[in-house]
Amino acid sequence: MSFFDIIIAVFIKILKNPIYLILSTKNNLNKHKITSYMIEILDTTLRDGEQTPNISFNSEEKLKIVKELFSIGIPRLEVASSLAVDEDKKAVKLITQYAKSINKLENIEVLGFINKKSIDWISETNCKTVNLLAKGSKKHCELQLKKTLQEHLTDIKEIVNYALSKNIQSNIYLEDWSSGMIQSKEYVFELIENLTKLPIKRIMLPDTLGILSPDQTYDLLKEIITKFPNTHFDYHAHNDYNLATANTLQALKTNINGIHVTINSLGERTGNCDLFSITTVAKDFLNIDFKLKEDQFYQLSKLIEDSSKIDIPKNHPIIGENVHQQTAGIHADGDKKGDLYKTKLKAERFGKEQEYALGKQSGTATILINLKKLGIKNPDKNKIKELTVRIRELGQEKKLITKEDLLKLYNQ
Repeated sequence: MSFFDIIIAVFIKILKNPIYLILSTKNNLNKHKITSYMIEILDTTLRDGEQTPNISFNSEEKLKIVKELFSIGIPRLEVASSLAVDEDKKAVKLITQYAKSINKLENIEVLGFINKKSIDWISETNCKTVNLLAKGSKKHCELQLKKTLQEHLTDIKEIVNYALSKNIQSNIYLEDWSSGMIQSKEYVFELIENLTKLPIKRIMLPDTLGILSPDQTYDLLKEIITKFPNTHFDYHAHNDYNLATANTLQALKTNINGIHVTINSLGERTGNCDLFSITTVAKDFLNIDFKLKEDQFYQLSKLIEDSSKIDIPKNHPIIGENVHQQTAGIHADGDKKGDLYKTKLKAERFGKEQEYALGKQSGTATILINLKKLGIKNPDKNKIKELTVRIRELGQEKKLITKEDLLKLYNQ
């Protein structure tokens, strides 16, 4: 095949799949070189994220979140589970109506089950993509469904065809895939082999119980992708061992076709792979640029915090309050003299402002920077010395010191 033929083939694939993001990656990390390939992000905050204990989004909140996710550049959104409460059906109807108005109806997805009732529910919402939940491990198939693999495949085929009759495209989750690969690999291979013969667009591989290490994630995904090179695979991580970001990073090295994320790491149990963390890590360490509006990350994170009523941990990577707040006086001094303690994770990159905490470790540079923010550019040097001592004393007493407190102390 000539170079011209390759270019034409790639162009045709893009036309057939307009929601793909084309990424040029040149870096290599840990000797795993990544070449140019196509990848998708699926945000499942409104489905798996809503499985966080005690979380529920109403229809207006879901629609607002969808608009914000599309605004920052996320291409695929999983917005509900079928057969849920009436409020969810109302939400999906609102979302599909909006998505259709901006030519993104095909970008909205709903979790569905292997039964006609589920497909009917989705059809009534005007959603055009179902993410079917199949059994990705032999144990789940035999013990939970009490069926053989062939019986399960027969059911899947029937529902995929039924969905098509309703003008609904199918993707399919292989629930408990990670356990299946460890305990019953032959089952997984036979399942995928048969699924590739059906009109299914994507096969989605979840580490349902969050049991994989980064090395296992890479090895198992690479084995699957090598065995089925012409099949689109997504990877869906869970954070039980605090490895969701690391595992998804490894998945990217395998040339996986899609990754799943949530905002603020929401999700079942300990949550899913965090949208902000993985896209930032991928950009800074693998040169994978998803072309997202990073300066809206903090605003979006706060929206989810308000809607979910779950506070973002202050030390949460990328968007936590403490990420862009220096405490040690020597850090403030270094930044004042030349941004010596700043990295690629600059506050303004994510729509935040760099802060310098006032406390027992504050130095004169900390005081000067904060006073400058308060409009005092040429403070009295003697007052600065006195202020530094006083701020340190208050910090030792574990008292919260705000910039407003600093101004009052300065004016005393």
